[in-house]
Amino acid sequence: MIRIGIIGVSGYAGGELARILHHHKEVELTVATSRQYSGQKLSQIYPNLRGVSDLICKNLSAEEVAEQADFVFAAVPPHSAMKMIPPLLEAGSKVVDLSADFRLDSAEVYEDWYKCSHSARQYLEEAVYGLPEVNRSSISTARLVANPGCYPTSIILGLAPLLRRNLIRTGTIIADSKSGASGAGRGAKVAQLYCEVTDGIRAYGVGKHRHTPEIEQELTKLAGEELVISFSPHLLPVSRGINSTIYADLKEELTQEEMMSIFAEEYYDEPFIRLCESGVFPTTQNVRGSNYCDLGLQVDPRTERVVILSVIDNLVKGASGQAVQNMNLMCGFEEATGLDIVPLFP
Repeated sequence: MIRIGIIGVSGYAGGELARILHHHKEVELTVATSRQYSGQKLSQIYPNLRGVSDLICKNLSAEEVAEQADFVFAAVPPHSAMKMIPPLLEAGSKVVDLSADFRLDSAEVYEDWYKCSHSARQYLEEAVYGLPEVNRSSISTARLVANPGCYPTSIILGLAPLLRRNLIRTGTIIADSKSGASGAGRGAKVAQLYCEVTDGIRAYGVGKHRHTPEIEQELTKLAGEELVISFSPHLLPVSRGINSTIYADLKEELTQEEMMSIFAEEYYDEPFIRLCESGVFPTTQNVRGSNYCDLGLQVDPRTERVVILSVIDNLVKGASGQAVQNMNLMCGFEEATGLDIVPLFP
């Protein structure tokens, strides 16, 4: 059994990690940290874990966590992870960071978008971007993996097959994404109150969302040329789920059948990519609570564009499930271990 630690267990991602890891036959959750809930049981913070875990949350340093865990998930906000992860690596722990602190290759780009000096620049080159469908081989040999953001996961998986084959005009990409309220975290915010969210939909961070440089960085690598996109996120009055509708101009005429074949070839052996039949489009309800990414496609010959619809659960494939998928690769486990969870419906 590999001993697992979660730093920052009291956020939504930390709670999902605890839930998912309970189903994992190769690991044991031995330590979970929380300043706010130190001394309380996990089941007190998350009543859904009642009868599942009696682990007591503690307020521990990174060095103390490393003494009790061989593998650590850092589920803390940006700016905090960069301070905690170096001591973990120096102590010999492997780490998946769920924050944004090691996702960007450039410290200067990070500092520009996150308005914070990066104190662990020496690890940026080492960190592997943790999207298994793209970087599986590099993840399997890494000791530090930067878990992707939720919006980037949905958008990159939707575009990767077309960029790899040079089939779209990279300057025409538009991503219109919508997320459930849990994407903003568990902290109390007026904008996330029930009366502020329900019965409406609103855009935010248009043209300046912090996930933008991450998306462009990884799409540039897939395309082999520098690109920028138009990315507009929206808040939905639901608890979880992301639906990204992505538009791009085609470089050549492709039929619907040809487009479906391209995606089927690219993703035929991926355990967590599900391609909808032609004319069927995915919904967030059908991935809820699971690590799946469902994709739907439509070629529009009138506008000479392709429309890609990509849906995930933002807390699972968009965060904690993908983190466990990365852990499985890093530890040599079968990739789907602990993640063969059938989505909830309704």
